[in-house]
Order: sequence, then structure tokens, then C-alpha cells
Amino acid sequence: MLSDTVRILVPAAATFVVGMAITPILTHYLYKHRMWKKKPGKNGLDGNVASEFNRLHEAHEQRAPRMGGLVVWGSVVITILGLAGLAGLFQDSVTTSLNFLSRNQTWIPLAALVIGGIAGFIDDVLVIRPSGDGLPLNVRLVVVLIMSTMIGVWFFAKLDVHTINIPFSSPLEIGWLVIPFFVLLSLALFASGVIDGIDGLSGGVFMSVFAAYSVIAFAQNQIDLAAFTASVVGGLLAFLWFNIPPARFYMSDTGTMALTLALAVVVFMTDSLGEGVGVAVLPIIGGLLVITVGSNVLQVTSKYFLGKKIFRVAPLHHHFEAIGWPGYKVAMRYWVLSIVFAFLGVILALSAL
Repeated sequence: MLSDTVRILVPAAATFVVGMAITPILTHYLYKHRMWKKKPGKNGLDGNVASEFNRLHEAHEQRAPRMGGLVVWGSVVITILGLAGLAGLFQDSVTTSLNFLSRNQTWIPLAALVIGGIAGFIDDVLVIRPSGDGLPLNVRLVVVLIMSTMIGVWFFAKLDVHTINIPFSSPLEIGWLVIPFFVLLSLALFASGVIDGIDGLSGGVFMSVFAAYSVIAFAQNQIDLAAFTASVVGGLLAFLWFNIPPARFYMSDTGTMALTLALAVVVFMTDSLGEGVGVAVLPIIGGLLVITVGSNVLQVTSKYFLGKKIFRVAPLHHHFEAIGWPGYKVAMRYWVLSIVFAFLGVILALSAL
């Protein structure tokens, strides 16, 4: 029988290898079919042309294809199904130990990862058309709303989740409000997907976040969930290998939708189900995601009520570009901060166990 540490590290390494193996095939297809935006540039959150963003990025949007997120969730799916298949074929102690596909820990986050990835993939396919129009935002929000509502009901009705744990205090009893709370959490994390905007940025940040929750799940003895989050880290490492400046492809919606929706499930599963504080530490572990969404909210609010902008460009990482920071410097400093936030969040989570 393999140790729990090995059961987590092997899927992570296997997913990295799978990701590295499938990427050349994927990139050949993406470049062959010119799967990048044919209509560069975008509008801001207020509907007007994002002139400052377009000045910084318009030329780059036709440099590399979209859909790089397929590397992440595709390699995770191949790994988890491959190890489950090996366990079914050979049924020995090693293959059985490495199989982390379980109903009580990985079915729901895997479903969220795949459904989010497919929805994002459809959006990317529409974006690369000559018109450049993807799925309308309201359609993507409906996808998130429906799926998160179903998962929220499952948590409440099937898994008897009705509290949110508070560090060093009694659990907060919210009853059926768990359902709308999970929906709001999913929508907030979905909004944080806008962190995908600079080569290597989103991959490094999400890698730190998922690694932190892998440690937390391991400490809670949710080994299959820890193996799942570790495999996501492995997929992100493979993605980053090809996404460091200059990026061979962009993560785009097929990656960010998959990761943010899966993360919402992982956060909830490391809370009362794991007798931990997974929800409470999210603002720390995902501090850069919070800052990213917050900078957008502040920008829109200031422009609406005060008629002026706070940042040159929102989200905040583009503001740093606008004031002269090279993209690689922004990305690497975000990587450093994301690791620091992950450490702080894990320390609090483990202290509260």
C-alpha cells in the first residue's frame, strides 16, 4: 500500500507528464487552424472601447491562439480516468491506491472542472470567429448559476452541509442559505477569471491557490481531494511551461471557467465537510483574485459615481502595465505574492484544525 503522500504526488507528476505530452499536438492544431482572435481589442466593463488596454495588448491578441486551458483540465481528465482505468484492469494494491476517482471527494469537483471547461471552450470557439463575439456574458452567468445551484442543493440536501466554519470559533449555522452562499461564491470566483490577461500570470496564481488547498485537504485526510487538486497543479505546471513569456497560447475562458468553478467546489469541500475552514481562508489564499475583482468593482463604481477612473486600466495588473511595468515583471511579482498568500492561508487553516 502506498503512502498518502505518494498517492498525491504521483497524480500531480502524471498530470504534468500528460500535459507536456499533449501540448505539442494541441498547439499544432491551434496554429494550423489560426485559433486566435480575428478582431483584436475589447470593450471595457462600461461598454466603451478599452483604449488603454487595446494600446497595450491589441497587437498581441493575434500573436498566439486561445484555448490553452485545454492543457490543464484535459490533462487532469486523462490522468484521473487513466488511473481509474488501471485500477479497474489490474486491481492490485498500487493501482488501487493511485485511483483518486471517488464519489464522495472527486466526482463533484471533476464535474465542475469539465462543465466549466466545455462552456469556456464554446465561448473561445465563438470568439475566434471573424466577428470576434463569444458567448454573451449573461449566458455564461446562467451556466455558472445553474451549475452552482445544483451543486449547492447537493451540498445541502445530500451531504448535509448547513454551516460555514469560522477559525477559532463556533460554526456559523446558515441552514438552506448554504445554497445561495455557494452560488455567490461561484459567481465571485468566476469573476476572478479576468486575472488571465498577461503571459504566465493566471497559471502561476491558480497554481499557488490549488497547491494550498491540496495541503489543506491532505491535512483533513481527504486524500482523493488532495490528489485531485495536486493533479490540477500538475496540469498548471505543464501549461506554464508553454505560457511563460512569450506565451505559446493563452489560457482563455476554457481554462478560467474550469478552474474557478472547480475551485468553488474545493473550497466548500475543505470547510465543514473536511472539518476545516476552507471558506474563511479563501480571501487570504486567493488574495490576488480578490484584489483583481475588487479593482474592477472600484473602477466601475468610481467612473459611475465620480466620473473618473482610479486606475489607468482595470484590473489592477493591467494598471501596472500601463504605468510602465513589463508584463513579465507583473506576472513574476504576482507569482511571489500568490505563494506568500498561500502560505499565510494554509498556516491559518492548519492552525484552526
